Amino acid sequence: MHSRPSETIRWGIVGAGVMAEQFASDLALTEKAALTAVSSRTPEKAAAFAARHGNVTAHAACQALLGDPSVDAVYIATPNDTHFEIARAAIESGKAVLVEKPLVTTSRDAARLATLASERGVFLMEAMWTRFLPAIAKTRALIGEGAIGEVTRLRGSLAFHHPYDAESRFYSRAHGGGAMLDLGIYGISLARFLMGEPLEVDGEWRQAPSGVDKSASVALLFDRDVEAHLSCSFEHEGDNCFIIEGSDGALVLQPPFIAANAVLHCRNRLAARLAAFPGQSALSRAIRKFVRGAPLPGIQRHAFPRAGYGLQYEIAAVGDALRAGHTHDRRSAPLDTARTLEIIETVLAEQNRKGRGPLSPSAPPA
Repeated sequence: MHSRPSETIRWGIVGAGVMAEQFASDLALTEKAALTAVSSRTPEKAAAFAARHGNVTAHAACQALLGDPSVDAVYIATPNDTHFEIARAAIESGKAVLVEKPLVTTSRDAARLATLASERGVFLMEAMWTRFLPAIAKTRALIGEGAIGEVTRLRGSLAFHHPYDAESRFYSRAHGGGAMLDLGIYGISLARFLMGEPLEVDGEWRQAPSGVDKSASVALLFDRDVEAHLSCSFEHEGDNCFIIEGSDGALVLQPPFIAANAVLHCRNRLAARLAAFPGQSALSRAIRKFVRGAPLPGIQRHAFPRAGYGLQYEIAAVGDALRAGHTHDRRSAPLDTARTLEIIETVLAEQNRKGRGPLSPSAPPA
């Protein structure tokens, strides 16, 4: 696609579920972006979606949307196991492609898509929207400025309770389920975004009856002995916080960190401990809420209020890249995404290599 800087990017959405709705809502908040088409495996859902979002063409099949000349870029919001084939077809059609995370379910398929997009000169990106949030940009800037001294450790957790259901996409092996692909991918991606490539990877996971991971803990070792301790789970609600500790303080991303709209700069250990006060009791939650919202000595709050869910920043990034003639954005390049998937695969395989096997469903949480 060859767009002039003044052009509006015309979007088509494949899928009409929850993420498609959120994307369409935030698309309406984005300058030089417009929704022109939607497709769904269920024609009635596509028609209803189009009616909700105004002057939008409803297609009964993905191929029809990919052939629609009014569409410049495609957002794929279908189940994980369908991402590869739809993204490949979209690339071959010449449309710019943004795929809801995970880009695909294996690092091998991510590399295959990256190669195809490069050969065709087509834009391709995983919708790792967290990387595009202003709060994350501020966090990187603070680290770069030495605001917390030398980084020593990262800690991140992301857990949302999803009771076991073999038919649910969260637990279905066939549909690319598992806690790491759904939740853990955020923490791993963010840790790499902030610190670069890990030198060592380790971890363990707990198996659901369907065979996928229902919770996991991941340990990454970066240069200068910086450690990242990350966890994810479907088994409980977590505090969903991400903390970057340094020799002179800490940065705490407002939870849930995947949608952070503020970062707390804690200038001492006590302030950092209060901002990330552990536990899920009512008292723990009250302490965290008070510390993160009230002006307190030793804590500077950098806030980035916004409308919508926060997807508008990645949407704008795609538009900027297309108008500049780029085939990817440096903040979420396809091969970078492949590396995050490699780490997930390493954790899943390493536990078995060590002879431990996945932790049994009755084992205590990692």
